[in-house]
Amino acid sequence: MAKLSSINKNNNRAKMIKKQAAKRARLKAVIMNKDLPIDERLAAQMQISALPRNGAANRYRNRCELTGRARGTYRKFKLSRIKLRELGSFGRIPGLTKASW
Repeated sequence: MAKLSSINKNNNRAKMIKKQAAKRARLKAVIMNKDLPIDERLAAQMQISALPRNGAANRYRNRCELTGRARGTYRKFKLSRIKLRELGSFGRIPGLTKASW
């Protein structure tokens, strides 16, 4: 089980990312537009750097929904490898079967 503070911090980041996504996308479009003057692009760069860091999407961490484990998490199921195997063995995940050959 992960620390509750790490789980809550990650959840707060997810909310902030969703809240600032449009503003960041607009500023990034201005920064990447080579037709605009350099002063305007530099101003957009300064504005985006003034935004809170936790609003950046690359600071979000995929975590297991049940345990909060950060590593070995399957995106499709949002579960760690350990819980996925445990629930899959008991038949609690529809469509998931144990491989045998």
